[in-house]
Amino acid sequence: MRAMVLYTPGQPLQQEDRPVPTPGANQLLIKVLACGVCRTDLHLVDGELPQAVLPRVPGHEIVGEVMAVGTNAARERIGQRVGVPWLGWTCGQCPFCQTGRENLCDQAMFTGCHLDGGYAEYVVADQRFCFPIPETLSNTEAAPLLCAGLIGFRALQMAQGARHLGFYGFGAAAHLAIQVARGRGQEVYAFTRADDTEGQAYARSLGAKWSGSSDQPPPHLLDASLIFAPVGALVPQALAVTVKGGCVICAGIHMSDVPAFPYRLLWGERSVRSVANLTRDDGVAFFKELQHTHVHCDTTHFSLDDANQALALLRTGRFNGAIVLIP
Repeated sequence: MRAMVLYTPGQPLQQEDRPVPTPGANQLLIKVLACGVCRTDLHLVDGELPQAVLPRVPGHEIVGEVMAVGTNAARERIGQRVGVPWLGWTCGQCPFCQTGRENLCDQAMFTGCHLDGGYAEYVVADQRFCFPIPETLSNTEAAPLLCAGLIGFRALQMAQGARHLGFYGFGAAAHLAIQVARGRGQEVYAFTRADDTEGQAYARSLGAKWSGSSDQPPPHLLDASLIFAPVGALVPQALAVTVKGGCVICAGIHMSDVPAFPYRLLWGERSVRSVANLTRDDGVAFFKELQHTHVHCDTTHFSLDDANQALALLRTGRFNGAIVLIP
């Protein structure tokens, strides 16, 4: 099979031929049909994820067909179309796993970081962390839902009850999350870079009540804000436009340092939270909500061989929606 492999942070992925992997006892062998290109992949390539084990095949927004199963896996899964997310394995025994917080498991392994991912023609994955994909979704529509969609959904769950909701950064996760938020009756206020007028217009086209530069105040205070951009300086900016008792939610795996800010921005029982990974329950709840809330994913397609070009485009941010590799 063909695979795109990261050997050295800061260097391009290398294309190579590898044997098709053999599934372990509890694994599925999956033929990759589509794999989303996520900002976390950029953090991996840039060496900003010190926990990564290299060399590594990136990619954790995988949609594929089960071709074979390990000795302990269910044979009826052969032929099933499944999605493989960022969270690829947990111990199942620790206090976090035993209390519905497997996303915090200290032994967890992540797809495309500790485990080879979907920038390849085949991948193996733990059967516990493979979600059936609804027939209503195409391969390319479904792929970004496995991370951008799920992380946005988990962040929205933390902001339940917020009527006025801010989104800082309007990329793959935000363009999906706004559709779920609008389905829930929430008003969304979108913040982008000052020069990204196209992104601001795109946010309005998806139902944003207002959009503008991240250094502009919205028309009124916000109940909660979701920060998708990996920019720590946005935290105090978001707090400054948050009502008392409101929440700022940091939805990325990596963020630049949060600068010092005056306590008055936090006072009034405001809070700052982070989203760490996802759980299988998130996946079940998300796909259940999609049964009655239509979510359209705008995608730009690249071939597997052009993964480096796809990452370069993602770095610029000069596109709308999500990028998907198609082997």
